[in-house]
Amino acid sequence: METFTNILTDRGSKYAVSGAKVSSKKEAVAALKLLKKEKKFAKATHNTWAVILSENGPIKNDDGEGGAGRIILQMLEGANLTDHMVIVTRWYGGVKLGGDRFRRVQDSVRYYFEHMA
Repeated sequence: METFTNILTDRGSKYAVSGAKVSSKKEAVAALKLLKKEKKFAKATHNTWAVILSENGPIKNDDGEGGAGRIILQMLEGANLTDHMVIVTRWYGGVKLGGDRFRRVQDSVRYYFEHMA
């Protein structure tokens, strides 16, 4: 699992992005569980994620941030990246971001694509 913390802030909300190679839903759930073993990720407001599995197709989870999983999935499709899970973590800062929250998810995924090993 590769994790980049404190990559951006918007009106008090803080973001991190993580990713890992996975080949099944079971591995994706295990990767998320591994990330959440770190206390600060377990206490995050949202850990949204998506993956396109070469054998079973797309899977996404908004974790309460409605539509965020879809954004991650669209970006994975655009990058033609399969069997690689991307997780965008948000710690809510007290101010609703409205539609800007989708731009921050996009910014986070772009950051991951630019810095992933």
